[in-house]
Amino acid sequence: MNRLIDKLAILLMCMMSLTMSDSFIEPVIVAIAAVTASSAAQLLTGKTAASIIIAACSLVCGAFPLFFCMLPLMLYDALWEKKWWLVLPAAAVLVNIGDIKILQIAMTLAAMAVTAIIFLRVSGLELTVTKLTLLRDEIAGKNRQLGEQNIRLAQAQDNEIHLATLKERNRIAREIHDNVGHMLTRSLLQSGALIVINKDEQLREPLESLKSTLDSAMTSIRESVHDLHDDSIDLKRVIEDSIKTVDSRFTVTLDCDVNEHMAGNVKLCMIGVVKEGLSNAVKHSNGDSISIIVREHPAFYQLMLEDNGSCTEIKESGIGLKNMRDRVEALKGRISFTPSQEGFRIFVSVPKS
Repeated sequence: MNRLIDKLAILLMCMMSLTMSDSFIEPVIVAIAAVTASSAAQLLTGKTAASIIIAACSLVCGAFPLFFCMLPLMLYDALWEKKWWLVLPAAAVLVNIGDIKILQIAMTLAAMAVTAIIFLRVSGLELTVTKLTLLRDEIAGKNRQLGEQNIRLAQAQDNEIHLATLKERNRIAREIHDNVGHMLTRSLLQSGALIVINKDEQLREPLESLKSTLDSAMTSIRESVHDLHDDSIDLKRVIEDSIKTVDSRFTVTLDCDVNEHMAGNVKLCMIGVVKEGLSNAVKHSNGDSISIIVREHPAFYQLMLEDNGSCTEIKESGIGLKNMRDRVEALKGRISFTPSQEGFRIFVSVPKS
C-alpha cells in the first residue's frame, strides 16, 4: 500500500512535467504507457521480466524524448529491484534533447531526486517494520519456551514433592512397624503369659479384655502400616528404575496410565512381572527393543511386556515364568506367554478387588 501511495505522488510530479508539452495526445499516450509498464514491473517484482520492462522504458526515451518526463516512475521501480542502473539507458534522450523543454528536464530531475528520497524513507520504514516483526516473533518464541520451561519446572517440583511424600510415608510405616508394632507384640506376649500364670479368677476377665484390646490395636496398626506402605510405592518410578538397569542394546519404551491409588499387592505383582520379564529379555532375546504398557480399566488392570526378538517356543518349567504365574494367580488374575517370530509377549490381567 505504501508503494502504491508513493507511486501516485511520483506520478503527479511526472504529470506536472508532461502538461508543459505543446501536444495533448502525446502526453496522454506516454502517461498511459508509463503507468502500464510501471504496474507490470511492480507485479513482476523480483523477476527478470521486471528489469527488462524498466530498461526498455528507459531506452524508449531516446526515440520519444517526452517519455523522459516519466523516468522518475521507472526509477522508483528500479530502486525496488535494487538495480538503479536500469534507468541509465535513458541517457539516449540526449540525442533528441531539443524536443523537450528545459523546465521539463529540470522538473524531471527534481522529481527523480524526490523519488530517491521517498524510496529511502519507505525502504527504511519497511526495514524497521521487518525488524520489529522479527523481534516480535522472537519474543513470542521466547515467551513460549519460557512457558514450556515453567511447566516442566512445575512438573519436576510436583514430582519431587510426590517422591518426598512417598518417602515420608514409607519412613512413618517403617517407624510404626519397628517401634509401635514391636511394643504391641511384646505386650500381647506378656498379656498371654499373665493369663496362663494367673490363678485369680477375678483377674481372668480383665486380662482377656486387655489381650483382646491389644489384638485389635495390633490389627489396626498392621492395616495402617500396610496402607502407608502401599501408598509409598510409585509404580511408574519403580518400573523406570528397573528399565535403567537393562542392557544398553535395548531400547525400552514405557506407557503407564494407572491411578496412583492402585492396591499395593497389585503394584508389587506388576513390578515383579516387569522385572522378571526384563531379565528374561536381556538373557534370552535376540531383539533390540522392549515395550511395556500398563493400563487401568474400570474392572481390571492390564500389563503387556513385549520384545521384538524371534522366539518359537518357551519352557514353562522355567522358575522365572512360574514365579510370574504364581504372583498373578495369587491375585486371581490371568497371565499368558506368547512366543512368535515377531517377538515374545507377556500379557497380564488382574481384576480389581
